[in-house]
Amino acid sequence: MTSRLWVKLFLSTLLLGGVVTSITGFIVRWDEFSSIFMPFDFLEVLSVLFWLFGVGLIFSIISQMGFFAYLTIHRFGLGIFKSHKLWNGVQVVLILFVLFDLVYFRYNAFAEQGDSLLPYIGLAAMLLAAGLITAFLKVRISTKETFIPALFFMIVVTTIEWVPILRVNEYSWVWLMIFPLIICNAYQLLILQKINEQSRMHRQQLDQKKNIPLKK
Repeated sequence: MTSRLWVKLFLSTLLLGGVVTSITGFIVRWDEFSSIFMPFDFLEVLSVLFWLFGVGLIFSIISQMGFFAYLTIHRFGLGIFKSHKLWNGVQVVLILFVLFDLVYFRYNAFAEQGDSLLPYIGLAAMLLAAGLITAFLKVRISTKETFIPALFFMIVVTTIEWVPILRVNEYSWVWLMIFPLIICNAYQLLILQKINEQSRMHRQQLDQKKNIPLKK
């Protein structure tokens, strides 16, 4: 990936994180922010929007750090296990383990006596659904071998990025963070192939220019 395309990916993901968090923030924290709309207070709305956008930039940076970390881990995994099938098997085990953790361990840590298990299952199911949709879309623009790595990234890496908020277990923050993470992660995963193709074309053009003989 050329530096110009990397900067383009970084800035577009940054903007996406800010916008998604701004929208999500007003939805999940409407009870808190509704008072600034009735009556409408422009400066107050602007300040809240600016704050949410800034938080979204932080979420986006976390997402990008996780994405590039996974690209490195994926290459290491292929190098260690020497086989796509074996490495995919390891990733499937980790996916199941993380989904189990999201339900069982969070329920044991935060549920009070008599609380239902369904909200914890629902949270894991939502992440699984987002991962499956993204993985299927990745297969459509790439190859079937990308399904498991895409699913692993969307579930395992997203959960790791989500851990600081999951440990606090504050309801509005849990939802405020997860949607930007899912969307930013899916965006990076789905656009990577296009950016790599653009990068290859750009390098080919540069090589062609270098090989053009100088006129005497």
